[in-house]
Amino acid sequence: MSERESRQFPLPPLLSVLRAAGEETRLRILALLAQGELNVSDLTDILGQSQPRISRHLKLLVEAGLVERQREGSWAFFRLTDSEPASGVAQAVLQRLDRGDHDLARDRERLAEVRSSSAEKAAAYFSQHADNWENIRALHVEETAVEAAIRVAVGSKPIHAMLDIGTGTGRIIELLGPQATRSVGVDASLDMLSVARANLAHKGLLSAQLRQGDVYALPVPPQSFDLVVIHQVLHFLDEPARAIREAARALSPGGRLLIVDFAPHELEFLRDQHAHRRLGFAPDQVENWLRQAGLEPVQHHDLAAPGGEPDKLTVSIWLARDPRIITDIPLTDTGRAVA
Repeated sequence: MSERESRQFPLPPLLSVLRAAGEETRLRILALLAQGELNVSDLTDILGQSQPRISRHLKLLVEAGLVERQREGSWAFFRLTDSEPASGVAQAVLQRLDRGDHDLARDRERLAEVRSSSAEKAAAYFSQHADNWENIRALHVEETAVEAAIRVAVGSKPIHAMLDIGTGTGRIIELLGPQATRSVGVDASLDMLSVARANLAHKGLLSAQLRQGDVYALPVPPQSFDLVVIHQVLHFLDEPARAIREAARALSPGGRLLIVDFAPHELEFLRDQHAHRRLGFAPDQVENWLRQAGLEPVQHHDLAAPGGEPDKLTVSIWLARDPRIITDIPLTDTGRAVA
């Protein structure tokens, strides 16, 4: 029997959890949140119910401790709790649901459609703005300051194999590629990859590899890179935690993951005009995702615009490490261990 199964709790909190979960719509919401974080708008579209009704159900689930709420500007994202006893009860109930149930199956289909729509909007945005991407980055603290901080975080030691997730214009490969034996950039946008290829060719980085791929299913073998970078990508995603787990999968033992993104802010226009899904990330939120992915957070710091300019976003940098012990096993030219 696991530690979770053996723990016992007073009657009142258990009754509260069971009452909250014991309703059809709320149970369907729990099943959807088991697939990742969602907001009220997502759940309204999926379940075909009014926003006030969905909000009331979510309020009951939050009050019972089954669901946690994360406020981001005018939006709020909801996720299943990790706290007991609610987490254990929720998992026990969800494991016993019939995945073939018509309503649950339809909910999953609608969830896929909602996420696909978000991805299409982001792809259209990247395609439209591929040529002036660097100008868009002027929204935050000077890029030179960000790049200097990235260099300090990575250090000057040689990099065997580097993976840049959401490579965009290829700037991170330009920046760190010269100290890497092998560099791979992955992006879902063909337009972005075209710009990256032109930029890297102009810089003479002809050995860098660029691949079209999904951030949630990277087209690279596992445990192949001693440095993985996710630069200004997470705020476009429906499931940032899932992307971090996939990045961790690509790390070799002792490898490092560098994340660069925005600190929490309230610039709502970025959702509509620039396809941002999330309005920045709190340090403990990202560090929790890193630990859940099996990584150890090493450092975090913020870069604010000089003078605290209100129209400039603060950039946050996180560095984490794979805690597995590095061995002296030789590597092939693809970064994989020799059998």
